[in-house]
Amino acid sequence: MSRAFVNEDNAAAQASQPVERSISLHPNYVTESGMVQLRARADELRALHLEQSALGDRADHQALADLERDMRYYHQRLSTAKVVPPVRETEKVQIGSWVSYADERDVHRQVCLVGEDQADVGVGLVNWASPLGRALMGARVGDEVLWHRPAGDHTLEVLAISATPD
Repeated sequence: MSRAFVNEDNAAAQASQPVERSISLHPNYVTESGMVQLRARADELRALHLEQSALGDRADHQALADLERDMRYYHQRLSTAKVVPPVRETEKVQIGSWVSYADERDVHRQVCLVGEDQADVGVGLVNWASPLGRALMGARVGDEVLWHRPAGDHTLEVLAISATPD
């Protein structure tokens, strides 16, 4: 057999393997609700995997490989999760805090610092290890913090810190 055909077969086999999801180097801090979400997603993936596996030869092998990759990711995230206690004190920003701030143009926003897997900027949930999260972490009401962004730095003033959204 020609060497070209051997390499082509190997390339096809490797192409069907999904790329592993990268694991953050940051500590895996999660809120209680973030832990619930991680468990729910892991359970959902297990159920989907069982459904695909039950199909036997009719199973979508790429879908199975993708599910197995995602299951490995969520298993690792669950095994390293460090649940932070609920926010009780609102003197300084911590994971789980809702933070109201104003930028240099007096645009007001409110965000909650959460774990990486729980982050959803569209609803105001910001990864604590993101540039915005790091800028706000540990700040107190009245503090001005510098948000380092690729598009340019912004100064933010912390207006309020609470355990729940306004």
